[in-house]
Amino acid sequence: MKSAFLLAPQKIELRDIEIPRPQKGELLVKIKTALTCGTDLKAFMRGHPVIPMPGPFGHEFSGVVEETGGGTPYMPGDAVMAVHSAPCLKCPYCKKGLHNLCESIMDTKVIGAFSEYMLLPAHIVRHNVFYKPKKLGFEEAAFLEPLSCVVHGMAGLDIKKGDNALVIGAGPIGLLHLLLLKRKGAKVTVSDIKRAKLLKAKLMGAKEAVTPDRLEPGTPGFDYIFECTGLPQVWEASAGYLRKGGTLILFGGCPKGAKVTYDAGRLHYGEITLKGVFHFRPSDVREAYRLLTEGGLGVGRLVSGRYPLKEIRKAFEKLLKGEGIKYAIVP
Repeated sequence: MKSAFLLAPQKIELRDIEIPRPQKGELLVKIKTALTCGTDLKAFMRGHPVIPMPGPFGHEFSGVVEETGGGTPYMPGDAVMAVHSAPCLKCPYCKKGLHNLCESIMDTKVIGAFSEYMLLPAHIVRHNVFYKPKKLGFEEAAFLEPLSCVVHGMAGLDIKKGDNALVIGAGPIGLLHLLLLKRKGAKVTVSDIKRAKLLKAKLMGAKEAVTPDRLEPGTPGFDYIFECTGLPQVWEASAGYLRKGGTLILFGGCPKGAKVTYDAGRLHYGEITLKGVFHFRPSDVREAYRLLTEGGLGVGRLVSGRYPLKEIRKAFEKLLKGEGIKYAIVP
């Protein structure tokens, strides 16, 4: 089978490798659509600690079951959508229900969606594989993984109709936040340094789309803020845009070892909440599945173009130049 290997930063090679054979509980999935994401772009630009090089990459996908090792309800020909990880349910964090913080979740994940086929291990098949309904296209179904992350970041927040929300960063994750917040009835402002992305946010329903210089700290402030850049200086600035009692969700991951500081008086007397979020739980995946299969979210608007697997480099070159949001790779 053909599989795109990331050999080194900005170097992709299409390789012929053996098609894996599923064992009991596993599924071999023929990839119909794989999507690019911010993590893939970071790996392409400079490498990434959770994406070994040289090696396959890509983790947002949907497809059709090609072969099963038995012991699952799925059969060859079934259209499926899935995510690339699942918790062990045995470690101390899993036993506390903190499945997204599972001690082995990153070690047992699978990557390699930019391929003709992908083998899904048994623990993922048990928890995070779903039948794709006919009404949902393969492209939209491939959004299950990133939408699960966004759902997790909003889990437990009492976002009500009319609440004022700010999304900082209008990349694919920021725009998914926009779509979900709009579905909840919030009035959403999106901020980014790139005007093309602000235009996209406006077209997708943002109440306002502004550059950072137009954001002013102080009252009344936002009820909820979602930081989606992963830049330490933006993490620090974000808290200043909250109202008293507001909540800041720190979604974007900063570089390892980065440190930020906050005004202790604002934290204490303003009773603001700062919350870091990471990955997702099976319950978040189920909710994301429900949202996608219900329809109406409009995630397909984030796809800026489509390329065959042999032209995958073109998609990443466009992203590297800041062109587009996400690209669909179609083997």
